[in-house]
Amino acid sequence: MEEPETTAGAMLASDFATLADLIRAHAAERGAKPAIIFGDRVISYTELDRAMDRIAYSLQRDGVARGQAVAILGPSSLDYALVFLGALRAGCVAAPLAPSATPAQLAAMVADCAAPILFHDAAHDIDVPVRKVALERLDAWLGNGTPAPVTVSAHDPFNIIYSSGTTGTPKGIVQPHAMRWVHISRAPPGFDRAVTMVATPLYSNTTLVSFLPTLGWGGTVVLMAKFDARDYLVQAEKHRGSVTMLVPVQYRRIMADPEFDRFDLSSFTLKTCTSAPFSPALKADVLARWPGLLVEYYGMTEGGGTTVLVCNAHPDKLHTVGKPIEGHDIRLIDDAGREVAQGETGEVVGRSPAMMTGYHGRSDATDAAAWHDAAGNRFIRHGDIGRFDADGFLTLLDRKKDLIISGGFNVYPSDLEAVLAEHPDVSDCAVVGIPSEQWGETPVGFYVGGGDPAGILAWCNARLGKTQRVADLRRVDELPRSAIGKVLKRELRDRHL
Repeated sequence: MEEPETTAGAMLASDFATLADLIRAHAAERGAKPAIIFGDRVISYTELDRAMDRIAYSLQRDGVARGQAVAILGPSSLDYALVFLGALRAGCVAAPLAPSATPAQLAAMVADCAAPILFHDAAHDIDVPVRKVALERLDAWLGNGTPAPVTVSAHDPFNIIYSSGTTGTPKGIVQPHAMRWVHISRAPPGFDRAVTMVATPLYSNTTLVSFLPTLGWGGTVVLMAKFDARDYLVQAEKHRGSVTMLVPVQYRRIMADPEFDRFDLSSFTLKTCTSAPFSPALKADVLARWPGLLVEYYGMTEGGGTTVLVCNAHPDKLHTVGKPIEGHDIRLIDDAGREVAQGETGEVVGRSPAMMTGYHGRSDATDAAAWHDAAGNRFIRHGDIGRFDADGFLTLLDRKKDLIISGGFNVYPSDLEAVLAEHPDVSDCAVVGIPSEQWGETPVGFYVGGGDPAGILAWCNARLGKTQRVADLRRVDELPRSAIGKVLKRELRDRHL
């Protein structure tokens, strides 16, 4: 006789379930199991479920209604995670904000999402005309009642993720419950046993695509307040981490740790990467020295199409980001919106079951992000330039906005960066386009490392085509990066101008 199916198992096998309901089911069926570990604090599924109830009750007590945004500001912490999840239990929309934004931008985001309440840490007590609750005083705010039940549909908003714009007000990307359900339901078998190392910030979609499925399946999250390569290795060994999502700069720092090979990482079954270019050499190093599968995902917070590269299975394709996931339609178009021929270069557009509702309050930006095929199907523009090879693997060349047009020729910064990175004195680099009276735009490089910039520039240009040559090269202590490892090229342009 077969074992009776658990409630959580039945929900995961269904067409749709909410994360809040899944956590409730795990609390009933595996209540003592650790749900989240944060430093010395460990919270079980029973405790997590009760904390979510208390937060949902307190939000309702304060008049925060179903469908309203709950803004959260600060670095990753257990209380931050509880507020995020408790807001979902109340039927609210989580709106995590990036602490790196300016106070003016943060205030504009709170106003944009119309959040009636802001949870913040002590370092980010911004001036906004809404109720504010310090995360350090969360216990004092909490009540002990039972929240009124709410009904949530697949099309209701789950969260609003603000884009990482460096000027003006970032756009609020509205992701529905259906989109998050796709992320949860596509997790591989055995995810209920996952011990997921989370070392990127909770306001990032990169983090949420591993954090949320782990809790949806009943696994354990090891949450870190901030990333440190050595601390990551210590925590991974201590907790027997089995799953992680890291960005390339984190992989680079971990693999460069002189003590890396002494840590026992044999418990890992799956390592994933997204958000920024992942060099083939770094992928090969991770494959050689870190046990378990290495999988690269390419996609957008907005949704659209996603590709996947199982690096272990395709060591000859490490220069690509893989093939589209089943059910994801990715095409390439030219500047006129026409699909390009096989093997030609074009802008990436994608369509899938996991797509944003739109940009909050920005129908103009939502429309501008869309491309429609001949049948009228909506695709989302990824903003990247790519090319499919004969085997259907996608190679990314650059962000469309970073393309340099010099003397009428298209120059891809990634091509120049790949050559610069080969120099033994260069440990990190980036190339941007700056205005030029003679050429319209011209490439300028920045690098981290030693040596003589003039000598490295000459070495690099000797290996580049005539139309690609770098006009100037500057040494910097480090490249400006976002919290998820993307190089902030606008800052580099500003430095040169």
